[in-house]
Amino acid sequence: MRTEPRVPDDALAAIRAPFAAAGAVSVDAPILQPLGLLLDLAGEAMRARLFVVQAEGGAEACLRPDFTVAIARQHLEGGAAGGRYTYEGKAFRASPGGDRPEEFLQLGLERFDVDGAAAPPAADVEIAALAWAAAAAGGRRDLTLWLGDVGLFGAFIEDLALPDALAARLKRVAGRPRLLQAELARAGGGAAAGRGGGELAARLAGLPEAQAAELLREVWALAGVEPVGGRGPAEIAQRLVRRAEAARAPALAPEQAEAVRRFLAISDEPQAALAQVKAAAGAVSPAVDAALAAWRTRLADLTARVPGARLRFAAALGHAFDYYDGLTFEIRSAALDGDRPVASGGRYDGLLARLGGTADMRAVGCVVRPWRAYAGGEA
Repeated sequence: MRTEPRVPDDALAAIRAPFAAAGAVSVDAPILQPLGLLLDLAGEAMRARLFVVQAEGGAEACLRPDFTVAIARQHLEGGAAGGRYTYEGKAFRASPGGDRPEEFLQLGLERFDVDGAAAPPAADVEIAALAWAAAAAGGRRDLTLWLGDVGLFGAFIEDLALPDALAARLKRVAGRPRLLQAELARAGGGAAAGRGGGELAARLAGLPEAQAAELLREVWALAGVEPVGGRGPAEIAQRLVRRAEAARAPALAPEQAEAVRRFLAISDEPQAALAQVKAAAGAVSPAVDAALAAWRTRLADLTARVPGARLRFAAALGHAFDYYDGLTFEIRSAALDGDRPVASGGRYDGLLARLGGTADMRAVGCVVRPWRAYAGGEA
């Protein structure tokens, strides 16, 4: 496993300082995390990036690829309504065929609120500005804060008057470029060939969960397949059914796909980019108008804390994990490729409900990679 070089103590202290001053509780998280949960959040494509661990006869786990899910789970288990938690520790992601560090240091902060505790735009600004302060403390002078919004994409999709199943699917893959491009590629066509799970998925569809799992076990037994760790039969059956349903769902019309492509191509300084979003949405769009009003509030506050010339907005900005459902952001260095952000983060309200929380819980957080923030670091 390739290990990231150590950041000098003085540089690390400077990067750490904004988090230390944020009034958050310092926490840690178990290095081993549940594999199935993370794959549900990021998709099977993420498996190749994870270090999988399995005890004999036990469920598969993985070395933590980041801290967000682990900290969210700990917060919910603690029973508190709101909270702020900061962390510092190693994360692990495989780099098949690459030369990037696979064990690396992360610093971050996760903020949890309930409705009425704080307006989401204000909390978003606090976290994005905190990430900027920590990243800039590393000494690089070529940083840019890139902003996006998964929720704004969802509002735009609502205006296209799509069938419910198709609109929900597009929103679900909004932060995952590969899946979104696959949906655009089948515009004007029918089912996605080879992606439906075939006759087995068709037979599983409509069955109660217990019966679907039992049918899958019977198929395995007939085929002589002996599952080892990983997902259970009920989970696999559900995924096959979802894939079949998605493949049978109506596709975008060519003009709808072109509208989505134009929206995703928007990338400019924030005010100009948001004006382009408004133009793309058309004259009457209550959902988009509400999202843009929230952005005007964010930008008014954010430009007081981050130089306006360092801000960009990209409608297609997303992250590897698809639990982000509002603001997304990355802090990039001109010296590093776009897929190597110095810091990243965003809003992920829906994740808490998926982990067992209540619908009124809100969450936003950020992470900084000190070796990338450090001026003498990654190049």
